[in-house]
Amino acid sequence: MYVCSCFGITEEQVREHAAAGACTPRQIASESKAGTDCGSCVRRIQGLLGRGSCPRRAALDQGEPPFAEAAPLPETASPAPAAPPDPVPVPAPAAAA
Repeated sequence: MYVCSCFGITEEQVREHAAAGACTPRQIASESKAGTDCGSCVRRIQGLLGRGSCPRRAALDQGEPPFAEAAPLPETASPAPAAPPDPVPVPAPAAAA
């Protein structure tokens, strides 16, 4: 069934975007444009997104941390970069005659 007739967005497409991480009508709009023209579909999108349909929101509700820890950086073979070179001197403009 169509949710947004302006852009031809279906309920299934909204669910797919939600499964990919879009948790708000604004995020759905960024991904699909749904809700950005006449706006009559925004409440329907809100209803489809409902509580628990967003993987990130569901993870937060279950007590998982909001952000994953960063992976450690690999050891590199190259040393730290050297200091930047001295700036190139710019000659002063010639005096007007």
